Amino acid sequence: MISFLDFEKPIAELEARIHDLRQLDGEQQGGADIEEEVAQIQSKADELLRETYGKLTPWQKVQVARHPNRPQFQDYVAGLIASFTPLAGDRAYADDKAITGGIGRFRGRSVMVIGHEKGSDMQSRVRHNFGMARPEGYRKAVRLMRLADRFGLPVITLVDTQGAYPGVGAEERGQAEAIARSTETCLDLRVPLIACLVGEGGSGGAVALAVGNAVIMLEHAVYAVISPEGCASILWHSAERAQDAADAMKVTAQDLAKLKVVDQVVEEGVGGAQRNPASAIAALGDAIADALAEFDGRDGAYVRQHRRDKFLAIGQLGIA
Repeated sequence: MISFLDFEKPIAELEARIHDLRQLDGEQQGGADIEEEVAQIQSKADELLRETYGKLTPWQKVQVARHPNRPQFQDYVAGLIASFTPLAGDRAYADDKAITGGIGRFRGRSVMVIGHEKGSDMQSRVRHNFGMARPEGYRKAVRLMRLADRFGLPVITLVDTQGAYPGVGAEERGQAEAIARSTETCLDLRVPLIACLVGEGGSGGAVALAVGNAVIMLEHAVYAVISPEGCASILWHSAERAQDAADAMKVTAQDLAKLKVVDQVVEEGVGGAQRNPASAIAALGDAIADALAEFDGRDGAYVRQHRRDKFLAIGQLGIA
């Protein structure tokens, strides 16, 4: 059963009514009359869903990006990567399960896949620390990116995190340095890096895996230097102003495409990736394939310089 967000309450009521009618039909064999009523309500629910998702506010998009039913790293791997072999550990301290990575085949091409994993239920979310990586997670990412570079494997990253874990232990083990080192490694690779923002892209914890030759963002994903709640707490001393912060921060894929922070926005389908996971995953796969194809036959020096030039150009005003 899909979970409904607050602004989806009218849709939830219609779908609950459909569910009740179908149960009644199964118990009483109501026949054509019930089927006709179900069809009418379903049509109304579909139209309301299209209208609602066609005019989401930035804060509503933040809520969708955090939806518990959105596809996670393991879902994208299952849908896009064949023969995936996970690789664990940073060879220094521990294996951080908030970041997962490994080698597999994407549409016949060997690749390295690295990404945040939030988990799909409470037990797995705790195991993966809700996708908030510690220093060993970023050091694992660096190790895997260096391995990919050594063997000429393109890197695909799947970004979905509120941010790096801010605990005392993480700070003691060098969280800031680990994030900076991961970002530096992204810039230094001589193989293509395709970064995909599939949910939340929060702060440096997201940037550490998102410095790509191509940055692809799902339609209802968000990307920002801080969460709206964190921004509101700093500016207005109240997390209750998160909606105002989201409006001001330009966190949506559409705003970020206009600002040229991301290169492509991938449509998720009506109702978001949480309603159409297979469709959203396939659409993202097509976008990744197109992005990789642009670097076929390019040497390592070109690939690395392309990435560096791309990020140096962000924010330029174009004044002659």
